[in-house]
Amino acid sequence: MSRCTAPVHGHRTASARENCPACGGRSSYRSYNSYPSYPSYSSSSNSSFGRNTNSSNGQYKTKARWSSAGSTILYTPAEIRTLTPVRENIEKRSDLPDLRDVFLCHAWDDRKDAAKELHDLLELKGVSVWFSEKDVLLGSSLLREIDKGLAKSRVGIVLVTPSFLKRIKGEGIADKELSALLARDLLVPIVHNTTFDDLREVSPLLGSRSGLNTIDDSMIEVAAKLAELVTPEIILN
Repeated sequence: MSRCTAPVHGHRTASARENCPACGGRSSYRSYNSYPSYPSYSSSSNSSFGRNTNSSNGQYKTKARWSSAGSTILYTPAEIRTLTPVRENIEKRSDLPDLRDVFLCHAWDDRKDAAKELHDLLELKGVSVWFSEKDVLLGSSLLREIDKGLAKSRVGIVLVTPSFLKRIKGEGIADKELSALLARDLLVPIVHNTTFDDLREVSPLLGSRSGLNTIDDSMIEVAAKLAELVTPEIILN
């Protein structure tokens, strides 16, 4: 019995089929190109499992439980893990009157640069911020004013910069602020122009908590996430 000389999918041309000892003379044939093509699928598709990905680093991102229906802000799983307990504590304090939304802890050297930028972005989004530059009057006791600010804020954020890391080493006022914020479990570190590894070398306790950083997000995006985190209108959803 003659054997077909073609590959699995048939002869490439009609003449090849005619010359085949097994298939010669048969009128129909399929070439390689006649078979239907199928689309290729990638595990990194933006729509896989209904979740979005960050095109810059491939991390899956999703909306948070406290996000409004029309929100376009997306979070990594690590950010969700970090911010969820903070959000829960904010919700527990939702009925307390006259609270600022955010207490901004920062290094003195950042008061006119990164700290002011973050403060201004938050206030543009309707977030009330305790900020030493405007809330500590000339001649007032800074430590006493800090205590008052901590007691009257829903959440604390600490802006971690190279200047802030130097301040922690000196155990100045920033160290006092951090101790109070950590004890309240209402702290979100914001790493800017440095890394969490650098933070862990100086403060292992603070560095053990992940947070937000301006490497993955711009300062504008960080402010948007913080504003959504403390937005009172979403608390009872």
